[in-house]
Amino acid sequence: MIVKLRPLTLLLVLLTTLLRVSAQQKTAVDFGYRHLTILYGKDSVEVLVRSKPGEELKKKPLFLFVQGSLPIPLIKCDGSKTYGVFPFKPDEYLADFHLAIISKPGVPLVAQVKDLRPGFMWVDPKTKTFPQAYCQRNYLAYYVARNTAVLKCLGKQKWVDAKNITVMGHSEGSTVVARMAAKPGPVARVIYLSGNPMGRMMTIVARQRTSADTTNTAADEEFRYWQSVVAAPNQNDCSTGDSNKTTYSFSGVPLQDLSKATIPVYIGYGTRDAAALFNDYLRLEMIRKKKTNFTFKAYPGLEHNFFGFKNGTIDYDQFNWDRVAREFFAWAKQAPAK
Repeated sequence: MIVKLRPLTLLLVLLTTLLRVSAQQKTAVDFGYRHLTILYGKDSVEVLVRSKPGEELKKKPLFLFVQGSLPIPLIKCDGSKTYGVFPFKPDEYLADFHLAIISKPGVPLVAQVKDLRPGFMWVDPKTKTFPQAYCQRNYLAYYVARNTAVLKCLGKQKWVDAKNITVMGHSEGSTVVARMAAKPGPVARVIYLSGNPMGRMMTIVARQRTSADTTNTAADEEFRYWQSVVAAPNQNDCSTGDSNKTTYSFSGVPLQDLSKATIPVYIGYGTRDAAALFNDYLRLEMIRKKKTNFTFKAYPGLEHNFFGFKNGTIDYDQFNWDRVAREFFAWAKQAPAK
């Protein structure tokens, strides 16, 4: 069932749990999510919402999780196994929040793992490259504007406490939420995880500088790559990976955006992430600027995705996202709302 709530540029379309689907073609509803389609300009933006069963229409704070990089479907199925949409266990927080996540443009909501590339990446079945719709929209300004429009639309729904919206971004998503924190809008607080306040290229160079397997020559190659990006910053070809436009937009300096934020901001990162020292620098700068709206949490011995290490290599059995999530959700519950 499709319900049009208003004939405006920005619509909300709710696919209810009465939607009938075949066993072969499951939808987000079958996995316990409400599927909302919000029209942003000419784009149909796909949003999943997880709520406590029976409390879907109860007014609560909204928590939006902004994805990291790459065209990855939100729901990934591998036979009878389904990978989590969120990197943490969402049901622990449904008593206090409605949880939302926005799909990447041009990427299906549900996909079989067998149809994905390594890292769960979706590519166009015909071209074998990133979807064109994704390529054209995969840059910072688009995500910021799109997310803000989505939140304004959701804030009009009776089941959303519009004055109590938290936005969390991890990795690439951290840069998006940093920009959202800098601008007046619907966001009450921001959680910035595993970001680099000096931008994407700084992380790329830092990895080369600290890797035991590379030399300064490898770092020099990254500088040459950056020169080519700067020479054509609007080049939008992603047939071989991220376009210049993507790299350029995410290689600004989020520290500048974060410095403008007046809402509460939570900064979380593993100390063995390549960007760890830059987050330490951000902390020093916020102290120097006497900014009191920041909370910092460093996780000793953890890497970019909050895994630990064993014998010098990442130990994927040491999964710490749930521990990290409990701490930032506890912060979100007590940080002031608007």
